[in-house]
Amino acid sequence: MANERGHILWVDDEVEHLKPHILFLEDKGYSLSKATNGHDAVELSKSNHYDLILLDHSMPGMDGLETLSELKKHRATQLIIMITKTEDEWLMDEAITGQVEQFLIKPVNPSQIFIACKQALEKRQLNVDKATSDYLKQFREIDITLQDAYNIDDWWKLYEKLTNWQIKFDKYRDTGLDNILIEQINTCNREFSHFVEKHYSSWMHVNDRPTLTKDIVPKYVEPLLNQDKKVCLLVVDCMRYDHFKAMMPLLEPMFNINLEYCLSLLPTATPYSRNAIFSGMFPDEMVDRYPKQASDMKENAESLNQYEKQFLIDQLKHLNINNKSIHYHKIWAVNEGNKFQSRIKEYANQDFIALVVNFVDILAHRSSQMDVLKEMIPDETGYRLAVKNWLEQSWLLKVLKYFSQMGITIVMTSDHGSIRVNNDVMVSADRTASSGVRYKYGRNMKTNAKNALIINDPKKYRLPIFGPQPSYVIAKNSNYFVYPNQLHKYQFKFNNSFQHGGISMEEMIVPIAIMKSRKE
Repeated sequence: MANERGHILWVDDEVEHLKPHILFLEDKGYSLSKATNGHDAVELSKSNHYDLILLDHSMPGMDGLETLSELKKHRATQLIIMITKTEDEWLMDEAITGQVEQFLIKPVNPSQIFIACKQALEKRQLNVDKATSDYLKQFREIDITLQDAYNIDDWWKLYEKLTNWQIKFDKYRDTGLDNILIEQINTCNREFSHFVEKHYSSWMHVNDRPTLTKDIVPKYVEPLLNQDKKVCLLVVDCMRYDHFKAMMPLLEPMFNINLEYCLSLLPTATPYSRNAIFSGMFPDEMVDRYPKQASDMKENAESLNQYEKQFLIDQLKHLNINNKSIHYHKIWAVNEGNKFQSRIKEYANQDFIALVVNFVDILAHRSSQMDVLKEMIPDETGYRLAVKNWLEQSWLLKVLKYFSQMGITIVMTSDHGSIRVNNDVMVSADRTASSGVRYKYGRNMKTNAKNALIINDPKKYRLPIFGPQPSYVIAKNSNYFVYPNQLHKYQFKFNNSFQHGGISMEEMIVPIAIMKSRKE
């Protein structure tokens, strides 16, 4: 049947009794598909595009709210109208929280259904048209800004604009605008890589430079502690700016948020950039002062980072913060988070809590290894949604709510972000070379300088030296490294996965959110 006005899926265990409604909608120019249960609806939505879904709340087996949740996992922007027999407020709240477009109370007549469908679909089209017009106007502005981006503040403003458009386009994924935006982001990343390549080494040796991850504690934590504020430094490993923006609606009811930024150190990998937060040092300084740290860096042992607590204690001593009680906690799994939450009153008595949460980083790494995660986060939109859904259901949100009630100030940040890689780049090296996908070090490292920053003098970049004649290669843009004899293996494993270690806005421009309780 012709789909002039839109394709609608009607989900109701008694859908055969709704024939007059369906015929009325078809007469108005809509095409209709039917499902009698939630499971069938979810499966149909995976293989078909529906402009709108009419969803009954009361169904045997998987009810409407459960079906809603599963539908949104597959397509976050799906328009849904829920139909129910009850006017219970809690049900409406649940539906609204689940991003239902409208909420209709049975019995409904055909005209009522038609008006609801017309309003939902035309409202969406009007919003799409406006978003299209607004973006095309700003497309040229962004292009001009790109040509005039002389300092890191310019790049931050540019990245903010691009991220805001990404989040807006999450609602309109079927318009084609997101593809235009992706290409513009790729263009910006190529220029950003040139900018970093030109300036980064000089930043390593001067005080007049951008704020780096190593500066987070002295710049943001120390002043608060000196004001006798209770502080939590929350490091969400691999959290990008767009991830934080996606989470903000969950945090704003509890906190007044001041959003700033810093730059991750290179390579944008945990042994370098996260340890820099806790030590307040450049990577070469860390190795000189803590020789055992060299093994983590040499092996790219992101799972270890076993010296962070000592790094932090030593850094606070260096800053003359000696009279504060401190608790450091690193959380890898849900059960560890739940245990932390169960003891939250005890931890909240400390002057300073340093909390490391690895979920987002694990999500990025596992997405290249597990088919189910590849399906959950096939693209940037899916990644943002997965991170937001995690926080919404997690122990961490409960902890943050408690901290807000207790008046504890949160400095929420990350060590680096990640980028979706899709361009394999050949690299040659001897057997001692490291195994990273976005960065490598060793002897006789060779690759095309167009695709990577080649560092033959690590001292210039404040990087540690491992062995004789060392060099580093750090991937630019969305490139990832492959060996000639393992090309297909690496392509299959890593293409379109989220990786970090290289040079891109997504990896290097790190959000810093200073969150003060609204109860203050």
